[in-house]
Amino acid sequence: EAGFAIASPGDFESVQLVANEIKNATVASLARSTEKDITTAYEALKGAVNPRIHYFLATSDIHMEYKLRMSPETVLEKAIAMAKFARNLCGEVEFSAEDASRTRPEFLYQVLEGVINQGVTIVNVPDTVGYTTPGEYFKFIEGIRNNVPNIDKATISVHVHDDLGLGVANSLAAIQAGAGQVECTVNGIGERAGNAALEEIVMALKTRYDVYQVDTNIDTTQIYRSSRLLSKLTGVRVQPNKAIVGENAFAHESGIHQHGMMANKETYEIMTPESIGLKENKMVLGKHSGKHAFVDKLTSLGYTLSDEEVLDLFNQFKILADKKKVVSDKDILALVEQKQLAIPEVYSLDRFVISTGNTISTAATIRLRKNGDLIEGVSLADGPISAGFKAISELVDCDLTLIDYGVTAVTDGTDAQGEAQVKISDGTHVYHGRGLSTDIIDASLKAYVDAVNQMLYINDSQSKETQEQASKKP
Repeated sequence: EAGFAIASPGDFESVQLVANEIKNATVASLARSTEKDITTAYEALKGAVNPRIHYFLATSDIHMEYKLRMSPETVLEKAIAMAKFARNLCGEVEFSAEDASRTRPEFLYQVLEGVINQGVTIVNVPDTVGYTTPGEYFKFIEGIRNNVPNIDKATISVHVHDDLGLGVANSLAAIQAGAGQVECTVNGIGERAGNAALEEIVMALKTRYDVYQVDTNIDTTQIYRSSRLLSKLTGVRVQPNKAIVGENAFAHESGIHQHGMMANKETYEIMTPESIGLKENKMVLGKHSGKHAFVDKLTSLGYTLSDEEVLDLFNQFKILADKKKVVSDKDILALVEQKQLAIPEVYSLDRFVISTGNTISTAATIRLRKNGDLIEGVSLADGPISAGFKAISELVDCDLTLIDYGVTAVTDGTDAQGEAQVKISDGTHVYHGRGLSTDIIDASLKAYVDAVNQMLYINDSQSKETQEQASKKP
């Protein structure tokens, strides 16, 4: 599901880009139960090889009474009418009964039967507020299978939120009860407490195939990289003890556990790091490593890059190798991600000087490069990070508020690269940036500049969209 096409011009374009690019999977767009929403979704999906319109309508009593202000009879008519409308546009249509887990079963069965009769082939029954339990959800799915006469003509889908921490457990229970599709997200990202985590569901099905007897056909070796990529794009850090993709997921600190691991990894490891794309670092790279060794390492990590990209990354690698005795796989992954996620640079950090002490205010002298020209400024604050951020804000002439800031070590050791992430606001939107360096202050300042560049890039894109829309008006 690529997005909600009608939400904004940017969302429409995102859905359209994904639809045009992805050829070996179904691409869906979400829509409310209105002809305008459904038509917009279809327009965004026209370039897809396998398009799907996914429309939704709430069916629980509380939603119908207080949100929709519609009677059950009207909701039923609306759901059926929109099924027919969507099916006339697109060969594959999915219907979601929002808040299905709190819907009266008899009414839900009636709605599902009605939309299936109009050609809907996927019926999604979400636990929208994360309220149900695994045992309840199993019986809920069983009830649909046993009481919707034409359910054999559709796939049952589930969409579970994690408000009680049961998102994955409920999804797995639904699969056992006969659900054929699970809607989930990488890292469990989503509204409120998030959605059921894709990586946890996939690895549970793979690791316990003896229990579930179903396959997802997902290349699990892409899980770790996908998790990191999403984290960088959204600025939402993955908690260290997160199942499957957390930094501690395959760490063993206890002496008893370490002894068992040395004797046989299966004593405490039910899946391997390699199964999610974390490969052992068998070849050590350092400042004397050549380009061929570096390219081999990139290939082993799953990257195929252009000669220009490789040369740029190799130069960055050599700079890093001068500061670190050993460059790990995680260091290289961080360099590649930084390169891939780069946006056009209006500003770049040229140099900085920090003067600080425990009895004086900190002074930060910052020099930025703006489209090739150098600009410099000085600011005073309570610490080096605060002073540096303040100086950058003054240089770019923007009133910015720091929303969030954090630094994590990419690898272990005193010479580890630090990865800084910041979120800033201009009063209207929130922007995030990231910076990478063996120097924490350097990484932090780069992250702040990156956030500023993102702000300028997004504002420029929105301005162009507005101008294009204005030019299309008669």
